[in-house]
Amino acid sequence: MDFYLTVQFDLIFQHWVLFLNGFKVTVILLIVVFAISLVLALALAVFRSSDTSVLRHPIKGYTYFMRGTPLLLQVYIIYYGLGQFELIRSSILWPFLSEASLCIALGLILNNTAYLTEIIQGALREIPRSTIEASRSLGLSRSKTLFLVECPIALRRSLPALSNEFIFVMHSTAVASTITVIDILGAGRKLNASYYLAYEGFVTAAVLYIAIAVTASQIFRMLERRYLAPLSFR
Repeated sequence: MDFYLTVQFDLIFQHWVLFLNGFKVTVILLIVVFAISLVLALALAVFRSSDTSVLRHPIKGYTYFMRGTPLLLQVYIIYYGLGQFELIRSSILWPFLSEASLCIALGLILNNTAYLTEIIQGALREIPRSTIEASRSLGLSRSKTLFLVECPIALRRSLPALSNEFIFVMHSTAVASTITVIDILGAGRKLNASYYLAYEGFVTAAVLYIAIAVTASQIFRMLERRYLAPLSFR
């Protein structure tokens, strides 16, 4: 009851545009990062599953590095570190790397791709050998078997893990507020700092994050019922 009486709801409603813009930034960042990461991870998982060590070992090292170091550190290296090199500042990449929103997107993509690569590569390993042999017996080439049979099955089997990873990426987008990007958390921090508030901005941000998480969970649950059920007998 005391909490309800002390929360300044009027300030939250007065600054709803601030939170709406932050919500848009978070959702766009989340969808773009996850979509690009999924495509890259699928390619890296296929290469890592190959018998060519020239491809397999560098990808393995990349996933170990990205999963073994904090996301915040990776974002700081991209946003603050790369700009220290004259070669970077004088290159065509600098207009992109000098933008905070693009730096956080790049950091999230590199980080999330490493996790998704492990998820998809594990799903590829679990595909029964008999399934691959059956597709080959039907006349499909190795490449067609990979892209028409193995990859679709791996993606379907990965749906529960992809759902968790999507929520994880949503949580990770909060790092954007540390490099001046006004996402959901950035909007909450800005409101609190402007009016010397303790929790109004953070509570509002938490509600918005939960709304995204619940919506995403429902969507992935629908996808699992539609695409994962046919594989349940295997």
